Amino acid sequence: MTQTQKRILTNKIVMSLSTLSALIGMGFLFWILYVLVFNGVDALSSTIFTSEGAPPGYEQSGLKHALIGQLYIVGYATIFGVPLGILAGTYLSEYGGRAKLAEIIRDISDIMMSAPSIVIGAFVYAIVVAPMGHFSGWAGSVALTIIMIPIILRTTDDMLQLVPSTLREAAFALGAPKYKVIIQVVYRGAKAGILTGILLGVARVAGETAPLLFTSFNDNFLNTDMMEPMASLTVTMYNYATSPYEDWQRLGWAAAFILSMFILGLNIIGRLFIMKKKS
Repeated sequence: MTQTQKRILTNKIVMSLSTLSALIGMGFLFWILYVLVFNGVDALSSTIFTSEGAPPGYEQSGLKHALIGQLYIVGYATIFGVPLGILAGTYLSEYGGRAKLAEIIRDISDIMMSAPSIVIGAFVYAIVVAPMGHFSGWAGSVALTIIMIPIILRTTDDMLQLVPSTLREAAFALGAPKYKVIIQVVYRGAKAGILTGILLGVARVAGETAPLLFTSFNDNFLNTDMMEPMASLTVTMYNYATSPYEDWQRLGWAAAFILSMFILGLNIIGRLFIMKKKS
């Protein structure tokens, strides 16, 4: 067998193994989605969106408290995390450049993105929950904010660096100050990428359970006071799905379906923005 034939054979073997691995991975993915949709859609009903939590056996039991609590916690995390992430990413791209401090911040943000969320939850428990003496919705928002910031920071930094320097130079040549160049030229050129990073950041924190166990804890009834323990869809899903009661398990499947469709929708929107930017 010649060298060319060996390379062709090796290529075919590797391509076959790669294709098989991809098919196996996609098979598991579609299996998970099938089980989720089959059980989740079957468990959906109008009372899920209109009724609060109830003891096992009650028909008028729903997820209203968890849906509203999730909206509060993730919403406040988005309000805090998005501006901080964009501003930090702007500093790295437009002011920090390749300075040592900027590179250290980039390294730290990369580490934070890969850090286990339960560690961040324990950290927030130590600095927020323990001094306050009780769990709270604010603690949950702080934990999710810490998770969200590195994602938006790195995305903003990368997207702003992709904007051609000639656009900045043209704006400077017209006499525009630096802040106007950033806001009116650089941000406009990178808006699709920045928005994609925001969507991905929200999708990431919307599915977190571990940090909320240490911070907002849970509540089986509707509560909108952020200073008190607050229900979240992820923790409620975990509690219901692991309970021995069949009606609570159905609610857990419904919560998993709603949460998965929300996160899937955000990821699809983010991908569409990426495709729009490339076209």
